[in-house]
Amino acid sequence: MADRSDEATPLINNSPPRISHGKLYLAVFSAVLGNFNFGFALVFPSPVIPQLKQGDDTRLQMNVHQISWFGSIFTLGAAAGGLSAMFLNDRVGRKISIMISGLPSVLGLLVMGSAQNFWMLLWGRFLTGIAGGITAGSIPVYVSEISHPSVRGALGSCPQITAVFGSLALYAFGLILPWRWLAVAGEVPVVIMMLLLCCMPTSPRYHIMKGNRAKAVKSLEWLRGPNSDYMTEFNKIERSITTQGVQWSDLKTKSYYKPILISVVMRFLQQMTGITPILVYLEPIFHLTAISLEPKYDAALVGAVRLISVAIAASLMDKAGRKALLFTSGFLIYIAMLSMTMYTHQTPCSQGNLTLTDGLNISSEVQAGAAFDPKTLIPLISAMVIIFGYAMGWGPITWLLMSEILPLGARGVASGLCVGVSWITAFVLTQLFMHVVVAYGLYVPFLFFCVVSVVNIIFTAKCVPETKGRTLEEIENYFRTGRSFTIHDP
Repeated sequence: MADRSDEATPLINNSPPRISHGKLYLAVFSAVLGNFNFGFALVFPSPVIPQLKQGDDTRLQMNVHQISWFGSIFTLGAAAGGLSAMFLNDRVGRKISIMISGLPSVLGLLVMGSAQNFWMLLWGRFLTGIAGGITAGSIPVYVSEISHPSVRGALGSCPQITAVFGSLALYAFGLILPWRWLAVAGEVPVVIMMLLLCCMPTSPRYHIMKGNRAKAVKSLEWLRGPNSDYMTEFNKIERSITTQGVQWSDLKTKSYYKPILISVVMRFLQQMTGITPILVYLEPIFHLTAISLEPKYDAALVGAVRLISVAIAASLMDKAGRKALLFTSGFLIYIAMLSMTMYTHQTPCSQGNLTLTDGLNISSEVQAGAAFDPKTLIPLISAMVIIFGYAMGWGPITWLLMSEILPLGARGVASGLCVGVSWITAFVLTQLFMHVVVAYGLYVPFLFFCVVSVVNIIFTAKCVPETKGRTLEEIENYFRTGRSFTIHDP
């Protein structure tokens, strides 16, 4: 009887392969905690500038030039960090690069939390900027390379979602915590990220690029589960990478320079929407537009709207497609920027025509003495729509597309280049923003951002490919052949 039972037992397990995403989600969560701190540190000046202006320590009170540097030097550090990621990604790997970013982040927050003068604030901002640049150049690549195509769109938006969570946390804590304790609170997610990443796998693609075939298989098995068809996916990745050695001469070919150029221009246009100076100076902008509601609560409301919109974008990423969301995003930004331009031009605020510091000084008096005027809600609603529109498309999708369309063999260097261009652009805009506001008024920068949003819509229509549902190998084959996607899912 025992023999009959053994003969009836199938020698080959015919059960269909099943992919388990549980460990993949854990790895993505561990990595994107770096983006949480990136979002937290990016908007740090928003609640801190008013607190410093109203504080008793004259060593930390800033004029408009110092405020511009305090707001913008983060982006200069991010540009340096992005350029560092060009080398770190391919030298030590994506995961280790993310872990390395924790060191300047912890140090920068510590320096700001203990700052005794303006220069300590600047150094702290610069160090957190370096950390932000490294994570911006490493996390999207890591998440893209470990994700399965069926969930890559949703997971590709996770870096942006957690960055929004970080900004919202900063705005929320800014309602109740003194500014020094805000810096202390930012240390927590960095430490958790570094501890969790110690237990996470390195990207299988990075292992293959370094010739560690066995480690790549083990990493992919961990990410997909032992019952999945991970060997088939491994073979596809290996074939793609082993046939794509990159030389400098390859950059002259269309299959390399076109996706790199699209990625660089997208990151440039993303920053040209003005999102960084708007987020960094959100509370000062609300002070200058004399909104009847208290600016710090307005900033928290905008942060909540930003979070909701990113969550919506994540749910639609693999359904509506990348281009549809980019078109929607560009149109919403255009409408909101136009509304903000018309409001600030036709209804100039007296303190906005003086100086930024004067506006911060008298804004509380204006709010206390003036009756509620519904018209003053226009800047708040416009800011919400700008943030909503940006977070629906030009925020997360530019990061996702960068990680999808860049050539596999040059992804580490090219992603660092994209981040460097992005943050140099952000530095220039953030540095000039308040100077332009003081010299000409709020409507001038918003009019400029309005024009840029039109350019973004045109660029999306002419240059951006639709990558929804495609593997990284299919996307690269598309740029190589110059035709529509030639590899189709069965």
